[in-house]
Amino acid sequence: AFGTNFGLAPLSASSWTCAGDTAMFSKASSMLGSRALGGVRQIAVSARRRAVYSDVTQAIGNTPVIKVNRLAPAGINLYVKCEYFNPCGSVKDRLAKAIIEDAERRGELKPGGTVVEATSGNTGIALAMVCAQRGYKFVSTMAASFSVERRKVMRMLGAKVIITPAPLGGMGMVTKAQELAKEHGWFYARQFENEANPAYHAQTTGPEILSDFAGKNLDYWVTGYGTGGTFQGAGKVMKLARPDLKIILSEPKAAPLITSGTKQERTEVLGKFGAPASGHPAWTPHPIQGWTPNFIPKITEDGLDLKLADEVVLVDGKDAIDTAMALSSQEGIFCGISGGATVATAIEVAKRAPAGSTLLAMIPDTAERYLSTPLFAQIDADMNEEEKEIMRSTPGQHLE
Repeated sequence: AFGTNFGLAPLSASSWTCAGDTAMFSKASSMLGSRALGGVRQIAVSARRRAVYSDVTQAIGNTPVIKVNRLAPAGINLYVKCEYFNPCGSVKDRLAKAIIEDAERRGELKPGGTVVEATSGNTGIALAMVCAQRGYKFVSTMAASFSVERRKVMRMLGAKVIITPAPLGGMGMVTKAQELAKEHGWFYARQFENEANPAYHAQTTGPEILSDFAGKNLDYWVTGYGTGGTFQGAGKVMKLARPDLKIILSEPKAAPLITSGTKQERTEVLGKFGAPASGHPAWTPHPIQGWTPNFIPKITEDGLDLKLADEVVLVDGKDAIDTAMALSSQEGIFCGISGGATVATAIEVAKRAPAGSTLLAMIPDTAERYLSTPLFAQIDADMNEEEKEIMRSTPGQHLE
């Protein structure tokens, strides 16, 4: 039922070009409804940035796909979709716009209202941006383990940030957000269960990729999961358009929640079912911020139930960090640890893929979100010996 809440007019099979095939349109239309696919078509044909926008939220989406040249294995075409080109630097800008606009349409969010959400930082920053633009108040709950710069960015955008104990992980900040919503009557965004999240990716991210690769091969699509919105929403649209596409879902080696096979316990919160009832037993701390909280989100589980993932691949935290560093220094692609994790996974898949295969990996955010994390542990603020030697190669302006 994705797309039916977004007010998009249906289009005919003759105007369908994402899959480039009238029969595919008919098949997809019968499964999802022409109204939803009309929305996909409408966004796909306009998937290019305009020069002038009436507000910052209109600049969300239509992010570029960039080829990875030096790090890709020989004989493999590796691309990345850089979501840090969104206005506040991450894929979560899409989620924030989707949830707020859906709540407005449903009458759940009134002018001057307050939004509350649990976040590792990127969702909070995105919600703070959208709330600032729309005139809402925003309160974030965030575990103490996440980077300090994320708190500061949210506060600069006008948000209030409530810090929860690090050992409680994602469950701690989620429970606090639920308590605050119930106590104060605030709108609880429910990013991990809210269907507006994957629906928006089904109408934007997926069609953007299909448009960018129209008439070209695309053999593998690699993504991780935070909420699972990108995985489920974009994944189901691309599977319909390209049934032979292999979707690779990645999760941290230190937190193999899906791989463990242990089901996530769920409960009802504020009259809606799907929230985690407890932390997942397979979770342990990992450095890939924004990925894999200590529970399996309902949106992710729904995507798995749809059989969207052809394979789930584990990635080591150190490999994620090393790959993010390599992407920055060798490709100029300035991404966070989660982007490094996705590309590290894609490179491993590429090593066993047939020659000539094309892979696309998602890069969720910018490295600037990680200045106080292990990603920048090897980056000094002061000059190293090589830089001092360069300084001394001319006679003046020495800093000793």
